[in-house]
Amino acid sequence: MSTGVRTTYRECCKQAIRAALLADPRVFLMGEDVGRYGGCYAVSKGLLEEFGPERIRDTPLSESAFVGAGIGAAIAGMRPIVEIMTVNFSLLALDQILNNAATIPHMSGGQFAIPLVIRMATGGGRQLAAQHSHSLEGWYAHIPGLKILAPATLEDARYMLAPALLDPNPVIIFEHIMLYNMEGELDPSVSSVDIEKAAVRRPGRDVTLVTYGGSLPKTLEAARELAGEGIEAEVVDLRVLRPLDEETILASVRRTRRAVIVDEGWCSGSLAAEIGMRIAEKAFFDLDAPLRRVCSREVPMPYAAHLEQAALPSRERIVAAVHELLGRGG
Repeated sequence: MSTGVRTTYRECCKQAIRAALLADPRVFLMGEDVGRYGGCYAVSKGLLEEFGPERIRDTPLSESAFVGAGIGAAIAGMRPIVEIMTVNFSLLALDQILNNAATIPHMSGGQFAIPLVIRMATGGGRQLAAQHSHSLEGWYAHIPGLKILAPATLEDARYMLAPALLDPNPVIIFEHIMLYNMEGELDPSVSSVDIEKAAVRRPGRDVTLVTYGGSLPKTLEAARELAGEGIEAEVVDLRVLRPLDEETILASVRRTRRAVIVDEGWCSGSLAAEIGMRIAEKAFFDLDAPLRRVCSREVPMPYAAHLEQAALPSRERIVAAVHELLGRGG
């Protein structure tokens, strides 16, 4: 009988922030509507009443301004958690993130650290149309100087924030909007997580499914369906998008000799393309079949529900990609 606490991904994100605020007086949360409104996705609901406006700071509607303020606070010795409402809006702060947060430690010769954590919602599935629904994690994973995290489980949502705040360099945490309502039992044996390594969420022998974030539940569903056909798929949750844990990915591919990469980003220039190329460079002769990708369609995210679902990776498309590989691979 399980003794785990039943909770949601949203609540795990909130408790991670609360624990950080309690543990270190230098930590504060800032962003649009994080205070009185309780956060666009209700992650920070109740924190203003508990910690007050000095530590739960509502900001003006200017991503460039408040991300820049967070960078300055980090340089000055604080430990800011900056919330950006959606990944699409983070582009308004891209100058601050790329040209300041990621580069100041290097350009200062190590004289300045940027212990900044930026949280943002990402992904599609809730009919929020093209300005609120894309997965741009691969763009940020392109940038040296940043660490990119994508929690896809309750335990990662609860425990990734603490080590991220201890990192002297900027860390971006992508929380998929379709995971906030995910319910489950928080493993009572877990009290910390590794933000350096990928995790094998399901062992298998026939094909490796590499994924992250909001695509993990779909990929696990696909693996369960394939298991009913006698196909054992190994599911690798990247968890850390930069730096990539090549060792875990390559070890899995060498075991199964086939790989499908599931990525909610667009196919062209995607994180999936980067992972596929690394597999090709370092494990080509271990493969028994060509690499395959399941990505979002090359369109701005549609508003209509049926079109949005057609644009996103799905369990059906993952299963079809595996069938194709096994048909060609023997």
